[in-house]
Amino acid sequence: MDKLLRLLLGQFIKRGALTFTTAGGLTFSCGDGTGPPVHARFTSTSAQRRLLSDPELALGEIYMDGELTMERGTIADLLAVVMDQPDWTPRWTKLHGWMRYLTRSLHQFNPRPRSRDNVAHHYDLDGRLYSLFLDADKQYSCAYYESPDASLDDAQLAKKRHIAAKLLVRAGHHVLDIGSGWGGLALYLAETCGADVTGVTLSREQLQVAGNRAAERGLSSTTRFLLEDYRDIPGPYDRIVSVGMFEHVGVTHYDTYFRRCAELLGPDGVMLLHSIGRSEGPGFTNPWIAKYIFPGGYLPALSEVLPAIERAGLLVCDIEILRLHYAETLKAWRERFLARREDAERLYDARFVRMWEFYLAASEMSFRKQNTMVFQIQLTKRQGIVPITRDYIMREEQRLRGVEEQPATQLQAAGE
Repeated sequence: MDKLLRLLLGQFIKRGALTFTTAGGLTFSCGDGTGPPVHARFTSTSAQRRLLSDPELALGEIYMDGELTMERGTIADLLAVVMDQPDWTPRWTKLHGWMRYLTRSLHQFNPRPRSRDNVAHHYDLDGRLYSLFLDADKQYSCAYYESPDASLDDAQLAKKRHIAAKLLVRAGHHVLDIGSGWGGLALYLAETCGADVTGVTLSREQLQVAGNRAAERGLSSTTRFLLEDYRDIPGPYDRIVSVGMFEHVGVTHYDTYFRRCAELLGPDGVMLLHSIGRSEGPGFTNPWIAKYIFPGGYLPALSEVLPAIERAGLLVCDIEILRLHYAETLKAWRERFLARREDAERLYDARFVRMWEFYLAASEMSFRKQNTMVFQIQLTKRQGIVPITRDYIMREEQRLRGVEEQPATQLQAAGE
């Protein structure tokens, strides 16, 4: 077993300086010796067998279970090496990949009851968990780093401002926020832009927090949150925004999603879709992520999204690709989470903390080392709704900064 492990890992890991020690005591190194040295230890032979059988699933599992421990460096360091290889998937596991691709529609089939269950699996965890690592406004999506030294809170505020600028939200506009989370974006659009906002979510935990925040700020008359599926909301709306929700729709439901958005959007309306995606062609969800973190989730390629937009009769006005913004966001989350590791263990247990550490680290490295990105697609129903040059976005952002600086509209920190 030790010799087979050394052979196969040596064939896969061509870059970096990665050392392994097996449960039997054999120590061997892989890679070309470049970069910071990383050393991992297997604590059982069963962990070694599992890794060879299905590495994409097993690596996270054996780390969660304490059967892979770090002797030098962190799990993030190990993943940075593993995910930076010329061939991202070990050759001996190609069959697993083909089978997962062929069955992906089944795993992404998300009718209403299954969508609610999938959302509850991740978003209805103890709310105190998210307060350990998110910014004060509890933005659980890619921040927008206008400068390398921006704080997480500043970058998340910049994200909301960037989205609002693209939406061209004005006072009195009726806005639908599909997947409204803890309410931060909806409250920003109501408080800073003067919009009337309806947010929909499938998470009971998020619904309660968002509703309480609106009440505390005196915005209940202009900001309401509903426990509803986007497929069941009546319209029309002047603006539609969706941030970090499309990843949960499922590729078989893209036509339904965009046709419903087209029905909900007014004739002069603007929609902004913000989603994680993949820069290459269609693929499948990592099996560990699908099992433990986001059941039913999928990161789409633009080649899967744009045809559904076209079939719905919507016009693409602008596409922006955010590349390393999410890597920096995830790094900030991971560092903040690990700084309060003991608090997280008190909420759950050490295995859960290792699971979330692996999730945050793997997600970060997928942006740094692989083909993951974030896209923002601006949509309308007809020509001439948004300006013909992109400089209006910067002008809108500057205008919104001025509004944010007024004392009456200062954003308040969410209670932690």
